[in-house]
Amino acid sequence: MTEAGYDYFDVAADVGVRAWGPTVVEAFAQAAQGVFALTIAPDEVEERETREVRAQGDSPESLLVNWINECLYVHEIEGFAVRRVEVTRPGPALVHGLLRGEPIDTRRHRPGTVVKAATYHQVSVTEERDRSEVRLIVDV
Repeated sequence: MTEAGYDYFDVAADVGVRAWGPTVVEAFAQAAQGVFALTIAPDEVEERETREVRAQGDSPESLLVNWINECLYVHEIEGFAVRRVEVTRPGPALVHGLLRGEPIDTRRHRPGTVVKAATYHQVSVTEERDRSEVRLIVDV
């Protein structure tokens, strides 16, 4: 298994995203990357612009759900396609990150799955000494 990454797990009518990394920061970034990969393939997107995203939460799980939903807001409302996600400032109640990509261009970006929102159903954040993993289900 790679040091950081994401994959999907089966859930009836929705999509489960599992992401991991050496730190919870990287796991959060990979989770967002995995969600964005459902909407538009990252290799179709160029890093032309950056968008900042901030989210707050009173637990690691609520922070993850709020983070993903704020990222989805930028995608859906601003029409922004994402190639790469960076988490720049993690904290127990706040996460700040950068989305690198470009405005959606329907001539070049093939639409994938429409992701409505991250849910609290089966959400988890686990941290071990040298590996963190997050799991969440997104409503599609």
